[in-house]
Amino acid sequence: MKKIIEGSRAIAETIKACKPGVISAYPITPQTHIVEELAKMKADGEADFEYVRAESEFAAASIVEGASATGVRVYTATSSQGLLLMTEVIYNIAGMRLPVVLTDANRAVSSPINICNDCQDVMTVRDAGWLMWFGENNQEVCDLHILAYKVAEQLMLPVIVNLDGYILTHVIEPVEIEDEKKIAKFLPPYNPREKLDVNNPLTFGALATPDYYFEIRKDLHDDVVASLKTMKKEMKKFKEIFGRKLEVIEYYGDKNADTVLVAMGSVIGTMKEAADEINQENTKTQKQESKIGILKIVSFRPFPDAEIIKIIEKAKNIAVIDKSISLGTEGILATEMRRVLGDKKKIVSYVLGLGGRDITKEMIKKVFFDIKKTKDKLVFVSK
Repeated sequence: MKKIIEGSRAIAETIKACKPGVISAYPITPQTHIVEELAKMKADGEADFEYVRAESEFAAASIVEGASATGVRVYTATSSQGLLLMTEVIYNIAGMRLPVVLTDANRAVSSPINICNDCQDVMTVRDAGWLMWFGENNQEVCDLHILAYKVAEQLMLPVIVNLDGYILTHVIEPVEIEDEKKIAKFLPPYNPREKLDVNNPLTFGALATPDYYFEIRKDLHDDVVASLKTMKKEMKKFKEIFGRKLEVIEYYGDKNADTVLVAMGSVIGTMKEAADEINQENTKTQKQESKIGILKIVSFRPFPDAEIIKIIEKAKNIAVIDKSISLGTEGILATEMRRVLGDKKKIVSYVLGLGGRDITKEMIKKVFFDIKKTKDKLVFVSK
């Protein structure tokens, strides 16, 4: 059913339809509406999951960790400082190979206190061993949650689905909400081979000496890298059942563009509009200026190296737009692109939108024209 619905409510209805057994979360802006809606569904008798109230985000993460270990499908959500408070458990969940699905309504981190959107929160845990995906709009975000359970439970890897706080969580727009029966065709019941059971005792997260720890971490790394194959396979099945396309990356614009702008999340919509105006102006005036392409990264972990290389092999200039920064270096997505492409392209890291600063079409156009002349590797664009 297509609904005109707030993003947070759309996510809550999608999670309910995925039939988790246990949900636990702690309210934090701008994530609160998601778990508030789920709690109301439980209180109103619309859902049969266990909703466990927690005294902190650390506790909420610990609760879903324990529930997942018993073989139950679980869910939690957070933002900003809440995710930072979860960090110890975030690493444990990945290390124990538990298929937890977590929504991060991306928000700036303190200090100073800021409740608006950027992506600095989730980038603090990018090395924890979770798959990390970013949605451009609420339809894609909801679809990624359904996919997240399917991939996580196949590979025993946790997934963070990211959406921009306020920009998506609080916007009201049309979203196709899938019902339980249709989702069940794609997502079977969770039935892990190993789980905590008093009748068959197991140890999760045991001490690993130097003789074993190295190999365990390498296995986790290898499985995160290999998960891309499973993601692509399940994305094809998703389209067959739901009729909507999901991809690990998407390209928009002129296929022969020599300047490509790269980004993640809702800013892609603004970038597409700016690209259309630039390309239309070039056509109208018959200028010989380079055309523009937009590369959207959906999967940040695993990072789709080969797919990126194939799509932008003709481009000369790569402008990477980040709403996060590794202080003292550059934008974090830019670092990934530099790793993939090396010195073959001109890559410039553009940092925009920190702390919820508006990113306008004019700023995107400024980036497009700036990369052709700048000699800097890092550029902050504030207006």
